[in-house]
Amino acid sequence: MHTVWVRLNAVVFFGLTVLLCLSILAAISKIGHASRHKPVIHKLDLKTLKSLKNHGGVDRALLSFDLHADMNPAFHWNIKQLFVYVVATYATPVNPKNQVVLWDRIVEATDPPSKKVIDERDVFVKYGLVDQGADLRGKEVELRLMWDHMPLTGALYAGEQEAEGASKFALPGEYQ
Repeated sequence: MHTVWVRLNAVVFFGLTVLLCLSILAAISKIGHASRHKPVIHKLDLKTLKSLKNHGGVDRALLSFDLHADMNPAFHWNIKQLFVYVVATYATPVNPKNQVVLWDRIVEATDPPSKKVIDERDVFVKYGLVDQGADLRGKEVELRLMWDHMPLTGALYAGEQEAEGASKFALPGEYQ
């Protein structure tokens, strides 16, 4: 006859096995969701360029933008939150691809659907567009919306706005 400890061990490990199987099924259920259900980005455009200055040997641009995006399609039962951010991309002679986060927000799954629609007008950047050197003047900059899916279980994965929908603008050739 088995002791109470042997029986307890069997029950605990059976429960853990069931939990593992359910977690694996949950992770499998979201495969392909990100490619089929993307957020709808209606608008991401530069509103105003506030300043372009050289400070401490580095160029810094401060700007504002308009953003209207519906993040609802990106959510499903296994998503806890989305980390949404606007990235400015530009090229310099030293670094062929520079990416700088200008603004971010966390959108929770528990938020009502109206809060999952980001509709911001004339948003001033949280973080300035700063170059490692003095190479921002006259550069072509692309604004893009990106997001990270943070699931309840399974791997993290990222998504981004299509390249043809990105907003492009040129910075002035002189400091202002």
